[in-house]
Amino acid sequence: MIDRWTRSALVATGLLVASVPGVAQDDLDGAPGSIALQVTTDPSTVECRRLERVDPTSLIFLPLRRTFNDDFDEHPLATGRWVPHYAGGAAWPEARYWGGDGSDFKRKTSANGEQQIYVDPRYSGRAATPLGLDPFRVKDGVLSIVASRTPPELKQVLFNNEYISGILTTQGTFAQKHGYFEIRAKVPVGHAVWPAFWMLADDGGWPPEVDVLEGRGERPGDLVMTTHWRIPSTQKIQSCGFDFAVADASSAFHNYGVLWEEDRLVYFIDRNPVSDIKVPIGFDDPMYMIVNLAIGSKFFPGVSQVDAESPPSVAFEIDRISVYQIEMVQARR
Repeated sequence: MIDRWTRSALVATGLLVASVPGVAQDDLDGAPGSIALQVTTDPSTVECRRLERVDPTSLIFLPLRRTFNDDFDEHPLATGRWVPHYAGGAAWPEARYWGGDGSDFKRKTSANGEQQIYVDPRYSGRAATPLGLDPFRVKDGVLSIVASRTPPELKQVLFNNEYISGILTTQGTFAQKHGYFEIRAKVPVGHAVWPAFWMLADDGGWPPEVDVLEGRGERPGDLVMTTHWRIPSTQKIQSCGFDFAVADASSAFHNYGVLWEEDRLVYFIDRNPVSDIKVPIGFDDPMYMIVNLAIGSKFFPGVSQVDAESPPSVAFEIDRISVYQIEMVQARR
């Protein structure tokens, strides 16, 4: 999600597009207590690559046990698992993490040119009492994070943001080092629409950052998975990621995940590995999860600024979010 720091790095590493099977995995609806993911045992010397041709003799199944799961059978704020705003603590170069109008309330990230403010029923903005705005809807076990144009009468109270939307984070409630992190969702489309499922270090620093899923709202079926890190000697931010084409991503549920092993990060779509990277320097602390629906960007390709074409409302539909821990470590060849 932190695109203003990464545009040149993505270009430098050669952002690529790959197609993946466009069939929803209906047999993966649930989140079993344990799963096994197919991974490669080849030496983790590759800095960043798209997994197109993997030596089948190097593949093994890695067993994992579930440590976190939300099927969204009830309102996300009723469980105590989620916080509806940035929890704070991050100290990033040149700007506070949540900078801009309303920044003291940790309700937006303006550095990217985002034009929404994140609300929840208890949020009051500039008002003296809560506004009762709820961007979260739950129906039939599916959570919808709904972004909608800010009511004109609330524009000033909500720091003149064009949209109200929602964010959920587990900072302070759940974080884990290593394991498999997965979201099952439909990726919304539309002008200026920017959905994401991502991870940050629990110590509040940045980077590292793992973008498990980002949707390019103006490019239906195009989504990106990216790793961000810092070079200690130069303090420069480096990034490597790939775009993947999932034709029915906006109309069918798919699983998007990342496996964080000791030596590599592996990105998955429908539990099929699609890219990996040797774990960069700085991935030392547990990471917490963030899921949000942003509106508007100055830099992220496929997401523009709000205009007349932007939808009056749009929903990020999420069936579940699950986390697994590695059951046992397999020796590398």
